[in-house]
Amino acid sequence: MFRYMLISVTAATLLSGCAAISALSGAATPLENYDLTAPVNGPVARGRGLARQMVVELPSVPGALATDRILIRPRPLQAQYLPDGQWASETPMMVQTLMLRALEDSNAFRYVGRRPLGGSGDYALVSELTDFQAEVDPDGKTATIRVRLTARLVREEDASILSTRTFTASSATASIGTVDLVEGFNSTAHGMLREMTGWVLQSLNITARPGA
Repeated sequence: MFRYMLISVTAATLLSGCAAISALSGAATPLENYDLTAPVNGPVARGRGLARQMVVELPSVPGALATDRILIRPRPLQAQYLPDGQWASETPMMVQTLMLRALEDSNAFRYVGRRPLGGSGDYALVSELTDFQAEVDPDGKTATIRVRLTARLVREEDASILSTRTFTASSATASIGTVDLVEGFNSTAHGMLREMTGWVLQSLNITARPGA
C-alpha cells in the first residue's frame, strides 16, 4: 500500500511539473514584433529653417501604455493586449522616435535629438501620450484606432512654454486581425505626426510647405 501511494504521489508530482513547464513554455513563446513609420510627406521648411537644436523628450504615459505590448480595449473600461504581437520597443520610446523622425524630415532645425549636443538645447518638445489603443467596435469584427497626444513647446533658455496643443487622431480598421490593427496604428500616427510637425514649425514662425 505504501509503495502504491508513493508511486501515485510521484506520478502526480511529475504531471504537475509537466503542466508547469508547459505553461512556462507557452508564456515564453516569442511574439511577432511590429514597428511604425514616420510619414514621408509631412511639412517641410522652406529655405534653411533655424540653426537651432530641438530636443524631443520621452512622452509620459499612463501605466497601460508603459510597455511594448499593443493595447486593445474590448470595452471602454477594459484593457487587454494583443496575444500574438508586440511593438519593437516600448510605446513611449517608439512614439518619441516617430516624433524625432518627423521633425528631422522637416529640415527645420540644425539638430533634432533625444538630448542636446551641449549642456542644453534651444527648444524642447515635452508631451503626454494618453491614448494609443485599438477600441473594438460594437460588431466585434472591426476596431477604431485612437491616438491622443498633448504637446508643449518649451524654450530651454528660460523654461517658458511657447505653445501647447492636444492632437487627436482616429481611423477605422478592416478587421481586428493583428496586421490590420498595426496598419491602422500606422496611418493614424501619420496624421497626428503631420499635424504636430506643422504646429511646431508654425509656433516658431518657420515657413513650411504643408504635408500631403
